[in-house]
Amino acid sequence: MPTETLNIRQMCDAFDVTPRTLRFYEAKELLFPVREGQRRLFTRSDRARLKLILRGKRFGFSLEEIRQLLDLYAMGDGQLTQLSQTYTLAEKHLADMEAQRAELDEAITELKAQMQWGADKLKEISGQASSAA
Repeated sequence: MPTETLNIRQMCDAFDVTPRTLRFYEAKELLFPVREGQRRLFTRSDRARLKLILRGKRFGFSLEEIRQLLDLYAMGDGQLTQLSQTYTLAEKHLADMEAQRAELDEAITELKAQMQWGADKLKEISGQASSAA
């Protein structure tokens, strides 16, 4: 990525998001583009923050959790607090995702069993109809 600022269209293209998404994150005080009249210019810092926002959302973090973690960057402790809290939160989200996956795996197994029962029943019924004819 270049070090100069990017306009809203360039940011959208670079991160595959809509202008509305960028304005929303700005309104939620997650991004802080430089304003030149009506234009929004996104800095290298904004690009890094957007990358972390999108990654956090993909991992199931709420926007408030993401904001709190991003705000910890400026603590002046070499990111120790930010990384520590991010790791703790990530552990919780991973546990939640694994529990959801287990539930989904169980539901898939049950659905496959029901579908097999239905397929067997259809064969039985159509076999009865064929022999009656």
